Amino acid sequence: MCGILGSINLAFGEDTLETIYHRGPDSGAIKSFTIGDNTIYLGHRRLAIVELTEAGYQPMSTKQQDFVIVFNGEIYNHLELRDKLKEIEFKGNSDTETILYYLAKFGIKGVKDFNGIFSFCLLDRINQKIYLVRDHFGVKPLYYFLNEAKELMFSSEIRPLRHYKRKLTIDKENIAELLKLRYNPAPDTVYEGILKVRPGHILEYNLKDNTSSICNYIDPIQITKDYSFSQAVDKYGQLFEAAVQRQLMSDVEIGTLLSGGIDSALVTYFAQKHSKNKIKTYTVGFEENEFANEIEDAQKSADFLNTDHHNIIISSNNFKKVFEETCRIVEEPLGTTSILPMYYLNEAISKDLKVVLTGQGADEPLGGYTRYKGEILAHKYPSFMFQLAGPIANYTKKEKWIRAAQSLSIKDDIKRWENIYSLFTDKEIASLIGIKDSKSYDKIAYYYNLLNCKEKRGVEGMMAVDLRMNLADDLLMYTDKVSMNFTIETRVPMLDTELIRFLESLPYDYKIADGETKKIHKAFAREVLPEEIINRPKKGFMSPTEKWFREELGEYYIQMIKESNSTYFEVFSKNAVLDIFEQHKKGFNREKQIFTLLSMYYLFTE
Repeated sequence: MCGILGSINLAFGEDTLETIYHRGPDSGAIKSFTIGDNTIYLGHRRLAIVELTEAGYQPMSTKQQDFVIVFNGEIYNHLELRDKLKEIEFKGNSDTETILYYLAKFGIKGVKDFNGIFSFCLLDRINQKIYLVRDHFGVKPLYYFLNEAKELMFSSEIRPLRHYKRKLTIDKENIAELLKLRYNPAPDTVYEGILKVRPGHILEYNLKDNTSSICNYIDPIQITKDYSFSQAVDKYGQLFEAAVQRQLMSDVEIGTLLSGGIDSALVTYFAQKHSKNKIKTYTVGFEENEFANEIEDAQKSADFLNTDHHNIIISSNNFKKVFEETCRIVEEPLGTTSILPMYYLNEAISKDLKVVLTGQGADEPLGGYTRYKGEILAHKYPSFMFQLAGPIANYTKKEKWIRAAQSLSIKDDIKRWENIYSLFTDKEIASLIGIKDSKSYDKIAYYYNLLNCKEKRGVEGMMAVDLRMNLADDLLMYTDKVSMNFTIETRVPMLDTELIRFLESLPYDYKIADGETKKIHKAFAREVLPEEIINRPKKGFMSPTEKWFREELGEYYIQMIKESNSTYFEVFSKNAVLDIFEQHKKGFNREKQIFTLLSMYYLFTE
């Protein structure tokens, strides 16, 4: 796992590369190449996980110097790929060297064969092209800017681009999109001109005429009934275990993030089964005895799994300092409060390990979220029933019920999903920043069409879109940024490409049926885990900010906003922001909205 940085016709030095030093403190280098009128600069910071010797150093070239790569990630099936490269005499055992020669032989579309997490730049000196590529589900981020002056710069993080350009301009339309979805889906960021490569996509830059194009390597999966449910459970179990075993590929020690839930417990079970030593596991919890606190449940799971377990306990005392720090680390504003416990978790892990496995990525392909149940209901019952439920939902003051009542009566799939995802209403966005419409509908529509969602049942399409949009640029994005800030590689066995290909081929009722989510997942888990773990209510990786924002912490921020003369209020209405705090104090849960607004505030005041 590493950090990459590169450019066309924009010279950069070690000072720029050092802005991503935390992603790879083990080694680093910059090389330049001249092709025609263009000079290409490739930089790399390495975190050595596989092949710890100089044989894994980057930028890496083929023997004939025809192809050059800078790569961030892990390719778990790289030894299988090597079987197709019998003619190559490899210098070492790194997956980087494997994929470099694989792409040289089979072309850029060979990336479809990669089972792993990655973003990379490949320089093809023969055909005079550069390719920027992001993995199937967007586990590893890849940012870039491209201008009319034949200049391109890309990186694993925004930080080097900011360092080079010095000042970035906030894009107000993208702020509206952020307020709608609580994150910016690729290719957008909150910054004007700074873009992200979409998951499963390739940006091709032709050095002959300085033109660029973007294509995808996503193959939409057809739903089949090739397996009975019991057969599907058996097949799922085989693929799940193989995925975890595959992701233990490492020349350094590996641990796991262990919550109180089923996903991380199942990952840890097989990680321990296929490890020679006792696995280290880590859980974060809070001093407050809240529902979200998973310390006790995780400890019971660790006892069953017989791991070397570590608990990290946090409180609200350091919230302000850590919140501001996480905003700096994540770079893009988000409305996801679990960023904070993730910070503490990785800070503790960094004292022991460089690699951890996590159960992230299970909810989207397995139907783990409540919204998937709602999506099934939207196709089952007439719309007027949801309209009638509106007043009842408002009375509960529960955000997800209010949003469901407002959304499930909408017939258009994309519009319904947009409303289900919405963090702020269109009216609130207009009040906050004066823009009535966001581009979020178009972003959902892009994947809706790409994945042939019209041919699927509503919930199947929604899960497919979530897997490549919401997951990538929210949860996976902040996980990458926070973990790599502490020089830790986080792996996600649930997003193994073979496992996902199988899951997406199954009908939705193998995953959600009779009010139960993750049906096939739980059926398999019963073969190895006790019912106590399987039947625990889902708590999620949460922070008790709902409570904190109603107490002293909330008052602190209200006073800060009232007294502030930040340029933030050149874009945001101060009264509208304060109104969100007031609603929260009255009992409506607006913690995610407050979190998003504050993360934007710190962006403006950097």
